[in-house]
Amino acid sequence: MTKPAAPKRHLPSSPFKAPTAPPPKHFAVGDQVTHDVYGLGRVVGVEEGTATLVDFGSARQRILSPYAKMIKL
Repeated sequence: MTKPAAPKRHLPSSPFKAPTAPPPKHFAVGDQVTHDVYGLGRVVGVEEGTATLVDFGSARQRILSPYAKMIKL
């Protein structure tokens, strides 16, 4: 079993720009989304900054932030 690699820190003397974090994803009630595991769904509830409740037809799932596997259509 191996440990995941630690993120590399940016040195101030580096000639390259510091990596920027992607902006957080925001979803609203009624948005159509797709999820890598659950498929196509519609947002039915939003807990601001914490989680999103999505109806995938066969089931409702609470998807936690940062929504790595969910994309707004």
